[in-house]
Amino acid sequence: MYNGLLHAHSAIRWVALILIIYSVFNALMKRKSGDFTDGDRKLTLFTLISAHVQGLLGLVLYFISPKVSFAEGFMKDSVLRFYAMEHILLMVIALVLITMGYSKMKKSTESSDKFKRILIFYGIALLLIIAAIPWPFRDLGAAWF
Repeated sequence: MYNGLLHAHSAIRWVALILIIYSVFNALMKRKSGDFTDGDRKLTLFTLISAHVQGLLGLVLYFISPKVSFAEGFMKDSVLRFYAMEHILLMVIALVLITMGYSKMKKSTESSDKFKRILIFYGIALLLIIAAIPWPFRDLGAAWF
């Protein structure tokens, strides 16, 4: 079960990351002159959904992963500290920002304001997500897929 969840979490990471990047890029390009269309609404909604699915899988993994340990001295081990504290904290903050951005976007009436909200909240979330992904070059025991 653990391996299946880990592979699903790793695969959905790419879907969520691509959608967040596309949402931020879309908001950046349309914020001044574009009209907020139904396609824009669906893009931000699918981004929100993929981030929440990724968050739920990550939460389940947090409780069953051997990489998450609160044994004595875990804060001195960079891998254990990353998975037990840094990764989950940054990802939860990013998920909250995505949720807030979507909510504030829905409440806005003008297209430029909708794009501005998405750009700000999704953009900050994207930066946090990029910082919190266990990239293979960081030597945290993770792979590209």
